[in-house]
Amino acid sequence: MNGSERNNENCFSVVLPCYNESENIVDLVNEIAGVMSGNSEIIRTFEILVIDDCSTDETVAILRAEFSTGSSPLRILRHRNNYGQSAAICSGVVQAKHPWIITLDGDGQNDPADIPKLIASLLEFDGARLPMICGQRVKRQDSWLRKFSSKIANGVRSNLLRDATADTGCGLKLFSRDAFMRFPRFNHMHRFLPALAKRDGGHIVSVAVNHRPRRHGVSKYGLNNRLWVGIVDLFGVIWLQRRSFRGTELDEH
Repeated sequence: MNGSERNNENCFSVVLPCYNESENIVDLVNEIAGVMSGNSEIIRTFEILVIDDCSTDETVAILRAEFSTGSSPLRILRHRNNYGQSAAICSGVVQAKHPWIITLDGDGQNDPADIPKLIASLLEFDGARLPMICGQRVKRQDSWLRKFSSKIANGVRSNLLRDATADTGCGLKLFSRDAFMRFPRFNHMHRFLPALAKRDGGHIVSVAVNHRPRRHGVSKYGLNNRLWVGIVDLFGVIWLQRRSFRGTELDEH
């Protein structure tokens, strides 16, 4: 990390993409705020951005009612149409005020208590390449279908992309905003963030994290929009990898 990145390494924007999570989102935001506020020795300042992907339930109204005071670290942004999880993450990163981004899924299955683990890994990193810190879920609390489809997709993806991560589907990640802004944008890109970071010259670090059962609501993903779509997208990322370059060195005369 260069000097400016080192000076700003304790400033974080937490990005939460969500769709129809009215029963989960308030508790999740409160958990995140508590963890971030309670770790001031490694977190200098933070914000929480909920990116609502045009929910059809009361997600936004409930958030506004619960966090209406000016002292709240929460910012609520809403898509006018439903664009998907990748678009929500992109919108959050673009609007983020701080140089380091932390993402979690809006369903509450990622445990905010693991955030300090990712930050500790970032602070220990002394390499020249920007890191992407990826959560690796242990004892996954999902249905057999989700675990089965993820196992197949992760195996195929890892063998073909060599992206140095065993669990790219974990929503808990920490990465540089500047690095993300260089990534190509496409639907479902959130499944390939480690590969895109590596393509950009980044360094991938995995950290074991907790995984919780969904408390309320239902998953937005199934076999058709998780496994098969992910495998199709995989070939597009392979194409990007083969045509990538990391810039050129210039001398000014």
